Amino acid sequence: MQKIVDEIVKWLQERVEEAGLNGLLVGVSGGLDSAVVAHLIQRAFPDNSLGVMLPLNTKLRDMDHANKVIERSGINDVTIDLTEPHEAMYSSISKQLKQGNAFNEESDQLAGANLRARLRMSTLYTLSAHYNYLVVGTDNVSEWYTGYFTKYGDGGVDILPLLEFTKQEVREMGEFLGVHPDILGKKPSADLWEGQTDEDEMGTTYDKIDAYLKGEEIPEEDKKIIEDMHKRTTHKREPLPHFHRS
Repeated sequence: MQKIVDEIVKWLQERVEEAGLNGLLVGVSGGLDSAVVAHLIQRAFPDNSLGVMLPLNTKLRDMDHANKVIERSGINDVTIDLTEPHEAMYSSISKQLKQGNAFNEESDQLAGANLRARLRMSTLYTLSAHYNYLVVGTDNVSEWYTGYFTKYGDGGVDILPLLEFTKQEVREMGEFLGVHPDILGKKPSADLWEGQTDEDEMGTTYDKIDAYLKGEEIPEEDKKIIEDMHKRTTHKREPLPHFHRS
């Protein structure tokens, strides 16, 4: 694990040098993946790394976990509360949709949740422009394969250091890096709405996704869910389609 961490840290340093920038920043949610990334980027740039907490109707427990990430990693930090900006934006959008009879009740929760993710990423890029930092993503291979990320939200980043690691491998890396036990053992959540958890929303577990990606046998029901998610989210992983001149 020491070798892997050292290689990631060196890779992070090389990406910043290549870009001609000063350092790295990450959105810190209080979850496992962002905690691991916070520890990694602080090792790569002790004085030029930033953990950004972006509460948006966020539970106190998750804010406590996010603060534990900051304390344990030693990363510089800033907090920007997006609750009011999100409410103002989504209320305005919803009002226009309702006036045009285009409001879709079934799409409401997901649309509002995706706006959360995109508003957070817009905030990270606004900060990165001032600091001259790269925005670091937190997606692991399990999330990437299933498309469990918001396009132009948490998927809209500059670099992805964890993309070849399963959820379990990220957890093991977190243990090695000293991530707080409360975070290592919590249920993964993208904080998209009250009570939301990744596994409830997906209909399967990260353990089963990890096993599937390793070529191990899993129940047919879970296999179908994973393969359907992968197929349905292909557009998130591929380059943007564009017209080719003849």
